[in-house]
Amino acid sequence: MPPCPDRGRTILTRVIPTVGTDRGSEILSRLRADRRRDRCVTHVERVPARLGSAVDWPDWVDPLLLGRLRAAGVTAPWSHQAAAATTAHAGRSVVLATGTASGKSLGYLLPVLSALLADPGARALYLAPTKALAHDQLRAIRALTLTAVRAASYDGDTPAAEREWVRAHANFVLTNPDMLHRGILPGHRRFGPFLRGLRFVVVDECHGYRGVFGAHVAQVLRRLRRVCARYGADPVFVLASATVADPGVAAGRLTGVDVDVVDEDGSPRGATDFVLYEPPLFLTAPRDQPATAAAGISRQRAPRGAEGPGDGRGLGAVEGPGAVEEPSSAAGPGGSQGSGAGENGAPVRRSATAEAADLMADLVVDGVRTLVFVRSRRAAEVVANSARRALGLVAPELGEHVAAYRAGYLAEERRELEARLRSGDLLGVAATSALELGVDISGLDATVIAGYPGTLASLWQQAGRAGRAGQGALAVLVARDDPLDTYLVHHPEAVFGRPVEATVFDPDNPYVLGPQLECAAAELPVTEADLALFGPSARAVLDDLVRRGRLRRRPNGWYWTQRSRPDVDIRGVGGTPVRIVEADTGRLLGTVDAATSHSTVHAGAVYLHQGVSFVVDELDLDESVAFVVRAAPDWTTTARDHTDIRIVESSRSRPVDDELTVFFGTVEVTSQVVGYQRRLITTGEVLGDVPLDLPPRHLRTRGVWYAVSDRLLEQAAIEPADVPGAVHAAEHAAIGLLPLFATCDRWDIGGVSTALHPDTGQTTIFVYDGQPGGAGFAERGYGRFEPWLTATRDAVVACECPAGCPSCVQSPKCGNGNDPLDKAAAVRLLNSVLERIRST
Repeated sequence: MPPCPDRGRTILTRVIPTVGTDRGSEILSRLRADRRRDRCVTHVERVPARLGSAVDWPDWVDPLLLGRLRAAGVTAPWSHQAAAATTAHAGRSVVLATGTASGKSLGYLLPVLSALLADPGARALYLAPTKALAHDQLRAIRALTLTAVRAASYDGDTPAAEREWVRAHANFVLTNPDMLHRGILPGHRRFGPFLRGLRFVVVDECHGYRGVFGAHVAQVLRRLRRVCARYGADPVFVLASATVADPGVAAGRLTGVDVDVVDEDGSPRGATDFVLYEPPLFLTAPRDQPATAAAGISRQRAPRGAEGPGDGRGLGAVEGPGAVEEPSSAAGPGGSQGSGAGENGAPVRRSATAEAADLMADLVVDGVRTLVFVRSRRAAEVVANSARRALGLVAPELGEHVAAYRAGYLAEERRELEARLRSGDLLGVAATSALELGVDISGLDATVIAGYPGTLASLWQQAGRAGRAGQGALAVLVARDDPLDTYLVHHPEAVFGRPVEATVFDPDNPYVLGPQLECAAAELPVTEADLALFGPSARAVLDDLVRRGRLRRRPNGWYWTQRSRPDVDIRGVGGTPVRIVEADTGRLLGTVDAATSHSTVHAGAVYLHQGVSFVVDELDLDESVAFVVRAAPDWTTTARDHTDIRIVESSRSRPVDDELTVFFGTVEVTSQVVGYQRRLITTGEVLGDVPLDLPPRHLRTRGVWYAVSDRLLEQAAIEPADVPGAVHAAEHAAIGLLPLFATCDRWDIGGVSTALHPDTGQTTIFVYDGQPGGAGFAERGYGRFEPWLTATRDAVVACECPAGCPSCVQSPKCGNGNDPLDKAAAVRLLNSVLERIRST
């Protein structure tokens, strides 16, 4: 079992768990006193407390720093902190891969701060995936009051005048990969003195750099190494990671340098009660009567009505990648949330977001400081709003102490929320992963995770945010109505008995490497000596850039040819973010990614911001702005799109026999949002479909697919009329289970199934990466095809529904209403495919 992450994030505390203090079990026993909740608990894993292993301070630690740490109560380092710090001090790059809040910060601050105190010319750079985390580390560093350490943040929120001071005077700069890419490296001449003295580069939360974003960050770090070499610097990399498989391999791929590994966690932890929780199943509600929770929520709150589905994507047998929008109601003030009619009369479970909102309200009333993690911005608003509404019925004074925290808020809104979090003014917070890697929050008692976050590393990271003074904590994973979530809550060994995943990203992705080489050439001409730094594909990609006129080849290297700098978005979403503006006042509410704007802020879409609902009046794609008006509709919206897929190239294939072949290669996906559906919040009743006229979007990416013959279908007893429903159901289930084998979730990938595909001439099921050029997820599925399909088949067979439901073969992203779906035929198809694979 992977170690449970520890509590809090601050580097300046030492807490030994106290025997007999059992805060988590105490909270759990109160929750299970409600019989409805108790029936939802499928498993409780008791993660025991662990004492820490302290060691002596390394003799090279600066005496002033040592005195400051002892004055702050840090009497000795834990064993892993000392080991990582000593490795970095000796000049070797190192990755420290231990649990949440195991004190990784001290592991890199000891060598960094000691070097800055000993050498006035030394410099250090800290990279965090979020601004909040960088600002949090800045506060911790400044709390040590080391006057010789001139630490400062340098990000998009830094005023222009302060940026000038940072460039001229700071010796410890805290930033993020985006600012390194867009600000520091392009302006490296202004950072010349800083880069010349750069001794250490700290890469915090490096396990979060996966997929296309991870590939971009890997190339940004190679650009940094190249520019540093120009100024005569060769910095040591110190990486901090959650517990992941093969941390040394991932860290080496990210930085391009050899990396030592420290992964023996010597920190203490309190006991944790980790609960797997499945919301109750409801039968379809009559059209004239909303479905309600059978037992209501505790303390006799008003029952919730049904909620509509989430972001549907696709017309026909298609499931596309996109923004994470769970099937949660976009309820505005006075709206409601709960269970409702399933697609085609299928039973459905109460949504994870609705159940998490009620759990948070109950816990807050009981004085339990609670953090709820959700999968999307909208869900964060819905959970906070629903919890406030529930508290208004039993403890109105507590409603103002519950809030949402998500990406997309303006800087001043984020800072205010972070201050309230640190002060303890907020008792309940619904957050996206912005808080998973965000600010230091101490004193939390419970975390509720509304839906599996996609990887075990993220699951343990989120669960580990709770815990107070070693007294233990409660963590609850609330299953979504989704094949993977259902599988996990009924197979606890897949959560607690399995090592965490390896981080998946491909730095050689040509759709990443090409733009990154353009950026590198704009900074300094790319030379023959640089090719090894950028990987084996660099020369071919450079030649292609020359052919397209993006670079010019000269005897001494490759040169950038344009006057303006390359515009590259390393988050992999592409395009200018779409601003969301209140039409009546001109107030900027937030932003959404260009890639998801068609489905989330199209004309007529419902948008939530801090508990207030708006309706999009106009989406102006030319100006990248969506105008919204405040409204409280009694309906929610679901985007619909049409998707086609074409095979560009099959780079690998595995002919199992004459009836079955598995492929991996390049595909081109064309998708177009063609309309949206409106549903009543209270019942889920469809009010109608509204057409939209939006341009198509094209995606060339990597996919895995398998083609089956008519004979195999006959042997599986699948009639021709049943083939579309069988392959559609198998496709949905396979997408839901791929995250067991790759560091992704179903929102990172898409799929298409067809009874007859023109490029194969056979019945074919596709699963593809949702990013240009691929992200490594489909390739991982190809490499582990048999165990992937085995888990897919097992999940569908184990589901108790008779004909298919969201827990097995229905998808929250399907744009054709999950129709047709044939669960029984899908099982026969998967059995036949697996039998042929195992017989060869």
